[in-house]
Amino acid sequence: MNRASEGGMILIKVVNKFRIVVSALLLCIASCGDRNDESTSSESQSSDFRVALLTSGPVSDAGWHGSAYEGIKLIEQTLDAKISHQQTNTPAEFDEVLRAYASSNYKLIFAHGFEYQDAAIRVGEQFPEVTIIVSSGGRFSDNVIPLIFELEEGSYMAGVVASRMTKTETIGMVGGVAIPPAEATFTGFEAGALSVNPDVEVLVSWIGSWDDVAMAKEAATTLIRRGADVLIHNTDAASFGVFQAVREARALGEEVWAMGMNRNQNDVAPEVILGSAIIRIPEAFLQLAILWTEGKMPSGEAYYAGGQSGAADYVVNPGLAGKYQPELMAEIDSVRLGIINGLISVPRIGFLERVGGSF
Repeated sequence: MNRASEGGMILIKVVNKFRIVVSALLLCIASCGDRNDESTSSESQSSDFRVALLTSGPVSDAGWHGSAYEGIKLIEQTLDAKISHQQTNTPAEFDEVLRAYASSNYKLIFAHGFEYQDAAIRVGEQFPEVTIIVSSGGRFSDNVIPLIFELEEGSYMAGVVASRMTKTETIGMVGGVAIPPAEATFTGFEAGALSVNPDVEVLVSWIGSWDDVAMAKEAATTLIRRGADVLIHNTDAASFGVFQAVREARALGEEVWAMGMNRNQNDVAPEVILGSAIIRIPEAFLQLAILWTEGKMPSGEAYYAGGQSGAADYVVNPGLAGKYQPELMAEIDSVRLGIINGLISVPRIGFLERVGGSF
């Protein structure tokens, strides 16, 4: 799909129209926490539109999974859909739960993560009438659609900020599992940093887990000892470990900062997070659901959600806005506009493959 297409323009409107709704839903989601399929199922009697969500981690992570849950809640409220969520922990469960939802008349299923792509292809072949959206997926078919969040555009802006903020000319990245979508965000972050200071050193540590808080804290602490004074992450619940490492370093008198990723995490650790590279997952989910109900869902291609559609961005932590010089605030706006207008080329990692042939 052309990234400047009509779908992208609609998403911009959706972002503006439903931002207040999402904010209200955050309170509901915070009270719900992470639940299994039975406790998160909402079976409204007024609609036959059923939407399911699979996540491989808890929706209480204040990030990737939590935003996905906000997305189906937004679909429920806006489109009067019946929704259900289940956390799946093993590849065998991926197939089992996808198949169970497809057999239960869930016609639109969000499989939230690159890890679901193979299971989605298998189940999609068995249920051609079901549409499966795979967030950050790399494989697609007529009814399996990758939702590509161009988060590298937001992380590019974060890299610019980190490069301007660092006093040591060393910045760090803590990653979960080194899959292409995650690697792309770090490629963007590094490119943004080097665009304003070619001498900055960018360190990276992959911990092999999305949710291991202790391991992420250890990795972040090691990067700080190596001189990194601005740290970004691409993890799920493990992000709490990164933020804790930065808190502890600051308590010892070191001037170290953190950055959020995926969701706006500025309120998770507002005293240490300079800003967040974000993707507006709920609005993108809603836009795809609207396209599905209107019979306009893309078929046999990926759906892109990036800066041009308003889905990827960098959000300054208002509580630390005083740390930003006016010139840097203006630079952030300029970089954002340059990405939207195509004047700034953010490096990307291609990983899409059509089943039965190349993309």
